[in-house]
Parts: sequence; structure tokens; C-alpha cells
Amino acid sequence: MDTPFVYGRLATGKNFTDREKEVLHLYQNFLSGTNTTLISPRRWGKSSLVKKAGDKVLSSSKNSKVVYLDMFNIRTEEDFYKALSEGVLNAVSGKMEELFSTAKNFLKQWVPKITFSPDAQQEISLGLNWSEVKKQPDEILDLPENIAIDRAYKIIICIDEFQNISYFKDPLAFQKRIRSFWQKQQNTTYCLYGSKRHMLMDVFTSPSMPFYKFGDLMFLDKIPLEYWKEFIQKRFKSTGKKISKKQAAKIASYAENHPYYVQQLAQLSWFRTNEEMTDEIIDETLESLTLQLSLLFQSMTESLSSSQVNFLNAVISEAKKLSSKDTIKQYKLCTSANVSRVKNALIGKEIIDERIAGEIEILDPIYKIWLKKYYFGH
Repeated sequence: MDTPFVYGRLATGKNFTDREKEVLHLYQNFLSGTNTTLISPRRWGKSSLVKKAGDKVLSSSKNSKVVYLDMFNIRTEEDFYKALSEGVLNAVSGKMEELFSTAKNFLKQWVPKITFSPDAQQEISLGLNWSEVKKQPDEILDLPENIAIDRAYKIIICIDEFQNISYFKDPLAFQKRIRSFWQKQQNTTYCLYGSKRHMLMDVFTSPSMPFYKFGDLMFLDKIPLEYWKEFIQKRFKSTGKKISKKQAAKIASYAENHPYYVQQLAQLSWFRTNEEMTDEIIDETLESLTLQLSLLFQSMTESLSSSQVNFLNAVISEAKKLSSKDTIKQYKLCTSANVSRVKNALIGKEIIDERIAGEIEILDPIYKIWLKKYYFGH
């Protein structure tokens, strides 16, 4: 049975909601050759947004090619060069003969091997001599630009989980190397994004880092409540089930407009609904989801120090001044210097975020509910 809501994978077609402005912004950057860095907390729909903008480019520009590279399991420079070259070659090639010919013409140092996936789609796998690549990676870093020039293409390379370069042996030297190539390229555009917001902020917003001012810096916000209400109602209606606008707003509000959790809570509520939604169904679904994740949340909380747990308690309790003497005493936070250390540690763990006005936000809305109701017992 097809469900009307999607979470944990790319949202496409009818499952993609709002983001018209962001899609247009990214689409225009792709067409104009403007490098883009996309930053937001985890599960806010970055990958779906990039895919939507990439599809829009492909449908409107015949000479454009889009490469999607996921660095989730890439931990070394060797893996990166291999994935980049294979991704580019597969994106610009049609038939198997063309794919092999392109590899042979543009990568003269390496041995191309053609493999077939189970669905009979050709893919290319490169035999790389890492000791040689390490000495001279220029050919791979220049590969998309050289192909683009030769074939009058515009190539867009979208790299997810870019923060994984921190696992490389010398990440700073690697950043300097690829920045020196990418900033000179006129026919290849890069879109860099990932799930570790604080790490990407360090890479792209620090004046001392190679990728400082690399291109357009886009900060992704949550989808507003008004869009969620309309989206949830429409998706329920498409399956013959009813939900009021007020109930749709209740689902989105419980999930604090967090894209992943709005879709999950909406779907689980939809499963429980025969014909028409009730408030009781939404409340029961929220409690069920919270308890379902309780083991994960308990493990997360047990990995924190006492000061970090106390800090979260202060945030949950909406303490106005976290560094004040009264708050420090009430929540056993030791000193104002310790409050600062604890806050930075929790930001590093992607548990909290600090807004521009200094407001602290717990990033996972269901974890926040679990802490408040089941852990601290407020």
C-alpha cells in the first residue's frame, strides 16, 4: 500500500512540499554557475531540495549534467577521488561504449573497468593506483571541467555529507588542494551540504579555512506551519481520509515543523485513521512514537555528562538566563564558564542549536518531549 507521507528518504513529486523559494534560489545558482553551500540541521530536507533543483535544471537545460555524490561511507582521499571520477563519468555517458571511451580519453593514467549492476544499468569502476593518485590528483580534479569544455556541458556536482572530509588524513591540506582547482573552474558548479551543521559552519564560515567565501551560503529554515497544514490535508484527501486544518496544524506543531517528524507523525496518524482523524488519534500516535524511540533517547542521555543533562533540564524548564547565578545554582551547572563549555559540547553533538538571538533550541522535537515528560517528569 502506498502511503501519502515520506520520511527517511528523498521526498519527490507530490511528497515534496513548499521550498519554492529555496528551489528557485538553488536552481538559479546552478544555471548561473554559482557555487553553493547548504547548511541546516539534520533531517530538514536538504537532499530532497538539492534533488528537486537538480531535476529542474535537467528538464530545462539539455547541455547540463548533474552529479550526485554521497560521502556517507567515504573516509579517505582515495575513496573520494574514486567516487568523484566514477560519478562524473556515469553522469556524462549514455551507452556503454561512450562510457568506456570517455574514461579512456579523459583519464589516461587509470585503468577503467566496466561493471554491470543487477538492473542492467552500466556503471564504471576505476582501478586506481593510490600511490600515483596521491602524487598527482590533478587529472581527477580537472575531470568534470575538461569534459564540460570538450562537450560544451555545464556540470553541477552535488556532494552530500561533505563534512566527512574531517576523517581524511590531512583534511586541511585536502581542502586547500580541491579549493585551488574548483575556484578556477568556469563550467563546473559545486553544491556542498551535509548533516553535521556545526562542522560545516567551521569549514565554510571561518576566515582561516580554505573554503571561506567559496560561494553562496544558504541557511535552510523549517517549513512554515501554513504550508504543512495545507500539505497534510491534501495528502489525507488523496487517500479518501479526512483531517481538519486544525488537526493538521496540531501534527505539525507537535513536531515543531521538523520536516522528518511532521511526515512521520502524519503517516503514523494516517495509519490509525479509518475515515476521519480525531484529536485522540494524534495524541495516541505522538505518545506511541515517543515511547518507540525511548530506548534510543535513553542511550543518548546516558552518554551525556551530569552537567550536560542538567543543562538540558534548564533548557526544558525555559530558564531565561542560563549563565545567571540562580540558574547555575538551581540546576547545578557549577560556573558560567562550565555553562559555556557544556553548551558548546551539546552543539557539537548536534543535540542543541543556538539561534542568532542566543536562544537555545533542542533540535529533535520528539527527544524534547521525551525529556520533558518521561525523563525529567515535568
